[in-house]
Amino acid sequence: MLLVPRWVLLSSGFAPLLLIAGWVIAAVLEGSAYDPVTQTISVLAAYGASGSWVMTGAFIALGVCHLLTAWGLRAAAAAGRAALAGGEWPRWPSPWAPPSSGGSLGHGSVAAVGFVLLALWPVLAADGRRTAPWALRPTPSLAATALMVAGAAWFLIEMHRHGMAGVAERVVTAVQSLWPFVVVTSCLRHRTDRERSTA
Repeated sequence: MLLVPRWVLLSSGFAPLLLIAGWVIAAVLEGSAYDPVTQTISVLAAYGASGSWVMTGAFIALGVCHLLTAWGLRAAAAAGRAALAGGEWPRWPSPWAPPSSGGSLGHGSVAAVGFVLLALWPVLAADGRRTAPWALRPTPSLAATALMVAGAAWFLIEMHRHGMAGVAERVVTAVQSLWPFVVVTSCLRHRTDRERSTA
């Protein structure tokens, strides 16, 4: 049984592409009223926004990609896979915290849970063995989590000072959506290197 089947490269690779395409297309549909530098992605998914259906669809597609990646990434520890799978569900449209303007307390609380899960998944997925794929080793996993936490701190600072919150959010969400692809690529390359060394 393969620890990471090749199809996981597709699910993890499409995740950042779908997220970025979603926010770009939704912003175009929203028009000049939307400022991507200062306004969050959630504003694009808010009820009544011109591109809400695009951004909501992108969030759902991203969640499906993360679920599939978590399912197929058997080389990672189970806790990390669970955090990756569960980290995207708060962004899905939900009756418990619909984004009315992108800034409600309920929406912010649910989004924070998702962020924490996605920030912790690299550390929770880590494998302490020296033979583990590069991106699943403790040092790169800790570095990925630290980068995501630093990005979140930047986002919170920008929100507080009414600055470049949109830019900060895009950077941290892009990193969060890209890291699964890095891990999968690392696992597949590790497998290829091991096959060559035993041949």
